[in-house]
Amino acid sequence: MIQPIGDRVLVQPTEKEEQTAGGIVLPGTVKEKPQEGRVVAVGAGIFRDGHRVQPEVKVGNQVLFAKFSGTEVKVDGQDMLILHESDLLAILN
Repeated sequence: MIQPIGDRVLVQPTEKEEQTAGGIVLPGTVKEKPQEGRVVAVGAGIFRDGHRVQPEVKVGNQVLFAKFSGTEVKVDGQDMLILHESDLLAILN
């Protein structure tokens, strides 16, 4: 498994099956990139003014992230993203 460092977060994007209003399922080449995912691993945080700032997200959180952010990696055959915590837009409940 990958352990992110600093303020980085490892996220597994959740793929949503997209359908048109008429019920046609869109193939993967037409779909937009996912903007939602589950946090798999979290770094220890960054240092600011000599103190470590803990990340706001935790493993297991569902998050919304910026559309074209992060670095795509494959972990155990799964597509994942490594993002800075600042690329996360919201924690979904």
